[in-house]
Parts: sequence; C-alpha cells; structure tokens
Amino acid sequence: MKRNQMNGRVSPSSSADCGGGTVRSTASPRQPNYSGRAVQEALEHLASIDLIELCSEAKVERCRATRDLRSCGRYVQHVLNSCGHASLCSECSQRCDLCPICRTPIPKTGIRLHPRLYYECIEAGLISKRCDERFKEKEDVDNELTADVQRLYSLFDVALGNNLVSLICHYVTDICMDESAVSSDPVIAFLLDEVVVKDWCKRTFKKITAELEVIYNLEAEEMKTRLSLLLKFSVHLAGISNVLEVLESSFKDSLSARLHDLQLLQENILKAKQHMEVIAWCVRHHFLENVRSRYTNLLSWHSVVHERKSAAVKRAWPDIPNQPAESSMLAASLFIEDALANLEIEQNHMQEMGEESELAPLHKDGGLFCRSKLKGLAACYPFENLRAAVDVLFLHGSSDLVLAKQAIFLYYLFDRHWTMPDESWRHIIDDFSATFGITRHSLLESLTFYLLDDNKDDALQEACNLLPEISGPSTHPKIAQVLLDRGSPETALMVLRWSGHDGSQMVSISDAVTAVRVRVECGLLTEAFMHQRMLCTKVRENKFKAGSPQNASNDLKGECRTWENWVEILVTEICCLCIKNNLVDRMIGLPWNSNEEKYLHKCLLDYAFHDPSTTIGSLLFVFYLQRYRYVEACHVHSKLQSEEQEFISHNSLSGEALSRMRSAIHRRAELVVQFIQLLPKVQQEQVKAGILPPEIHKMSGEVEIQERADLPMVQEPKSGSLLVSLPANSSFVSLTNRNIMLNPSALETPPRFGSSIKNPHLELGKYGSSSVLHQRLSSSPERTQQRQVSVKQKCQI
Repeated sequence: MKRNQMNGRVSPSSSADCGGGTVRSTASPRQPNYSGRAVQEALEHLASIDLIELCSEAKVERCRATRDLRSCGRYVQHVLNSCGHASLCSECSQRCDLCPICRTPIPKTGIRLHPRLYYECIEAGLISKRCDERFKEKEDVDNELTADVQRLYSLFDVALGNNLVSLICHYVTDICMDESAVSSDPVIAFLLDEVVVKDWCKRTFKKITAELEVIYNLEAEEMKTRLSLLLKFSVHLAGISNVLEVLESSFKDSLSARLHDLQLLQENILKAKQHMEVIAWCVRHHFLENVRSRYTNLLSWHSVVHERKSAAVKRAWPDIPNQPAESSMLAASLFIEDALANLEIEQNHMQEMGEESELAPLHKDGGLFCRSKLKGLAACYPFENLRAAVDVLFLHGSSDLVLAKQAIFLYYLFDRHWTMPDESWRHIIDDFSATFGITRHSLLESLTFYLLDDNKDDALQEACNLLPEISGPSTHPKIAQVLLDRGSPETALMVLRWSGHDGSQMVSISDAVTAVRVRVECGLLTEAFMHQRMLCTKVRENKFKAGSPQNASNDLKGECRTWENWVEILVTEICCLCIKNNLVDRMIGLPWNSNEEKYLHKCLLDYAFHDPSTTIGSLLFVFYLQRYRYVEACHVHSKLQSEEQEFISHNSLSGEALSRMRSAIHRRAELVVQFIQLLPKVQQEQVKAGILPPEIHKMSGEVEIQERADLPMVQEPKSGSLLVSLPANSSFVSLTNRNIMLNPSALETPPRFGSSIKNPHLELGKYGSSSVLHQRLSSSPERTQQRQVSVKQKCQI
C-alpha cells in the first residue's frame, strides 16, 4: 500500500532534470578521463553492483549521529565498511564507535569508509557536481523523494553512456518484475517500480530530442562538426529502445494503457533514430549541395511529375467493377504515389492510436509538417529539397517500413539525377546503399519503379532491360499492369512467368484480370482461357474449404462476394478483348462450361445490340450451331433479326454495308430452316409456336432490352469504312462473304466496365440493352484512348 501511495505522490518526470532539462546548447560537457583509475573503478563498481543495492545507492541518506541532543543531518556520501550502512557522514564516523542503524562496532584502525556509488561517479566526472548541488538545496520531503529518483536516473545515464544498457535491462527483469523484491521503506519501494524506468526513458528521449532540434537547425558545415555527437545519440536511442522492449515484455499479454504508452514511445524513438541516421548521411554529403539536379527548379520538376500522372491516366486500361476503396484509390497512379499512400495509411493509423507530435520539433520546416498532415504525403512529392525528403519519409509512417522509406528515398535520388552523367551522381547511390545495407536487388527495384513511372520510351526500354534481373516471387504485381498499359504485353507476360504468378497461388481479382489481359494481348487466347478456369476453380475450392456452403459467400480478400463474380469478370474481360482484337471466331471455339457460357452469351449479345452492323451477333449464332444447340441458335437469330431490321429502317447505310447485313440475315434464316428440320417434332412445333424451354427464358431475361431512353447520345455517322478480311478458318465464312465491308465500330474497343458507348448509327431513344454490362457502361464519364479505337471512356486500373 505504501508503494501505491508513493506512486500517487511523486511525479519524477515533472521534477528537476539533473541532466539540465531542456537543452539549448550543444556544447559538449567536460569528458571524464577514461584512462584514469577513478573512472575505471567507478564503472567497475557500477557494472558489478548487486542490482537490489542500486536503489540503496540512489537513496538520499542523512547522518544519524547525535550532536548537542539533535541529529547531524548532513548528506551521507560514504558507506561504513564494517556493516555497509550509509548512516554517518565522514566527520561523524571519526568520533562514533557504533553504527546508528545496526549498532555494529566501527573499527578504530584501518579504512572505515568507502564512497557511495553515486558520489564515486561524481568524483570520477561521470556525473556533474552541479546535479548534486541542486539536490542539496532541496529541503522539503517531496523534493527529497524526487532527488532519490533523479539520482537513480543519473546512475542510469552513466550506464547508458558507457555501454552498460544491459544493467538497466536486468534491473527491469530482476528487480522491477520480481514480486519478491519489496521493501518497507517507501522510497525504496517506489524505486523498485518499473514506472521509474519508463519515466527515465521518456525523460532521456525528450532530452535527446531537444539537443537534436538545436543541431538540425544549424547550417550544413556546423552540423558536420557534430557528426560524432549524432553517432552517440544514435547509440543512446538504440539503448533506450532495448530497455523499452524489456518493459513491453512484462505487459505482453495485457491491453493496459501502460503498454499502449510504451509502444508509442518505442515507435517515436525508432523513427527518430532512423531519421537521425539518414540526416548524418546527408551531412556527410553536404545535403547534395555540390551535386547538380537535372531539373532547373522545383516548379519544372512538379510539371514533369504532373505530365507523368496525366500520361498514366490516359494510357490506363479500364478498371474492373466492384473494386474495394483501397484499390480504386490507387487506380491509374504512379508507383511513387502508391508508396507514399502506404506510408500515409500507417501514419493515420498511428494518429488514431493517439500519437503525439513529439517528433514535430525534428522537422526543419514546420509548415511542411502541417502540409503533410493536411494534404497527405503524396502531395509533398517532389520534395522541396533533400532535407524535406528525409523529414517527410522518416518522421512519418511506421518505423517497420524503414526499408520502404529507403526505397522511396532512392527513387527520389534517381528522379533527381537520371540522364545526368554517371560520374556526377552514381557514387551517391552506391554510398547510400553501402551505408544502409541495401541489396543490389532492392536498388534496381527502386530504379525500375522510377523508370516505369517516367513516360519516355528510353526509360521504358531501360526498365525492360532490368526486369529479368529483379523479377521473382516478390515482384510487385503492378509492374505487369504498367507494362501492359505502356504497350509491352510480351514483357509483362515474361514478368508474370518469372515471378511465378502463373495461377499456382491465390491472387487478387485485379492481378487475375491483368494476367488475362496480358495473355490475350500476346495472342495466347487458349492460355488465357485455361488461366481464368484455373483461378475460378481455386477460388471455388477455397470457398468450400473455408467453411460450409452457407458461408461460401464470404468475401475472398474483401474483393469479390462469390466465385461466380470471378467467372463473370474474367469471362467478360476475355470477351471484350477478343472483340477488340477480332478473335471472337477463335474464342467461340473454346470449351466453355455452362457457368462461363452465360456471361459469354450476355457479353456478345449486348455488343451486338449496341451495333447490329457488326458480325458479333452472327458469331454468337455460330457458337450454338457448333454445339448442335439449334434451339438456342434459333432464339439468338430471332432476337438479332428484329434488332437488325429495326436498325436498317432507322439508319441510312451505304449500299455495301446494307447488302452485307441483309445477306447475313438471309444466310442465318436459311440455316435456321435447315436445322429446325433436324429437331424432334415436338421441339419443331415448340420453336414454330415460339415456345422456348425454361433455360432459354432465363437466358433471355438476363439480356432483355433496356428502356430506349437509357441509350447514350447519338453521333453523326462516320464517312468511310474499313475493308476487313476474316481468317480462312473462320466459322462465320459460311454466313458472310470472305471479304466484307465493316463499319469502323466493328474494330472499336468493345463496351468495357466503367466506360460509355457512342454508337454512330443509333438514334436517341431507339435502341438499348439492359444487361449488366450496359448498366456499367453508362455510369462513367468518357475519355479518349490511344489503341485504334473511337470509343471514348474514362477508366482507371
């Protein structure tokens, strides 16, 4: 109970700091003579002392000898050799025969006393005498109790400054955490509490931060003279971090506020240490003042970064639907934006935990610190200068992300000096890598990220040359996506294969879509088909392994609700790409199963409704003919014929285009008459009467035509047309002439997720489709693409 009372009465962290409190001068104090005998004996005494006695050595003792009917009351600086009690001052020990505490006789001859550890350190110069003089000025009880704590802090400071941090760690484990280590003395009982050690860590960190603030505000040349001091502070911060780790171990199974406080303190200490180490490197290189940047000023650098961002948005492929907020936030972004966004997420997490702005004084520019909190870290790039880069990166985000921060810093250096002569800046990169132990792989990875962000062709070529060396299981999946955006699908495919992302492991839906896109763009349609089949199978198996079928609708990685969503997205993606690349005749020959087939049917029919002048609808008709499914083929022909006839009546077509459409309708009608004769009589009667099986009704409902008022705006018909020759093995040769005149829209990019269609042949309010695809198409603004298309859409990956 006395121990708890002491905890309530004394607040050591608010008492006078024997180390000088907040430091405003970085002048180095007088260093002790470590070669002298006094210093060596004091350190040996500290290193070998029984830790339970450390509290007794720190306690303030007064002489208990009686003089003129009252006690002497002087501060006791020595210990009796006879019994080990600090009970008499040096003067009273000469005239007393017994120890006032234990009544042990004091020898008349020989050395009666030896100095207490605290005063031994003072005499050796390890503790400032001014500290002891301030304690002696205190007279009231509370201040004397505070003096006891401060003396223990002084001994901890000596241990920290002389590579004896293990002594403090053992003090925590062997004394503070030992339930048997108790005392009836209230002062000793308080010194045995781990809160004393925690407050010492806070006090010491605050003191170091104050000194660093002074150093960081100096000029580069003055800072260079204090590099040794920065190195010493780095060692001290590492020691305090070790002590905090030991303290945290005592609360490892607890959710107490004290553990939360320790974790925040540990986080700030680690970030301050990491920041200091990079500052020291910058000081050695004069903050790159002698290394010229390739940009004339910060404004021109901002302009170049803005151009890169605009180029990334323009070349980005359409995004997939139902993406989570995190993915959509990074859509069409640069690598540097994604990296800084990750740091910002960690920073916000720390702020939610209650992080104080204890590191704010370490910012040289206070306005930069405020802007980084208000506008986000990504808004700070490009950084104003090297010091701003260090402050933004290493004073924000989690300390666990130090490798990511170093990679971002390397990205900044590459961006600052790329295209400059190698001899002027390459040694800077090499020295940074050697100083912080950065591997060649990490170095080249940062360079590759920068090169892929740079929108110049020579940067892309250089990145492609580096990719074989850095590709592996840890390769960032966005690399393949960016290569696809920049028109290098072959390289993207090699990256996917080098990294092992071939379907043998679970991936996100975004990565799956990228993998399918890459394979189709490389002409590997069969491989894309097998890849999507394998991924969807793995997703389905994972659902049922995770739990019962009732739980199968749980989100996989928070992206898709069921495996059917994966099938819909990937199959629709393949369909759209095949329409764009004129591969539909090959696509319909693949062995689609029933789950995949309904999305293929929906996508092709939807596109045929948007532009009946194309051959897509007839290819869907062929799809069912190849499988001897004459009823479905008849149903498709019926829907296409009504749409095409109405399209012809409402649009003025050229003679050749009109002839082609009528010829296709006629050929399909002839085939319908022929294959109806192959059906059983019952089905023949049903087809003639317009009675369809239930599964056809279901499929029909999925692609029912939308209200006509939902159609997009009309464009004027384009003049001219393109002569297209179908492949010799095309299944559609029997329905159309080998050489046909197609409207330009037949070669356009198909309707995509998040895009909008403008059909040059549709009149407003006349035609439309209510499919899911069209609903997505009409929901987003338009943008101009660069891939031989006239469909205007705005999309993000």
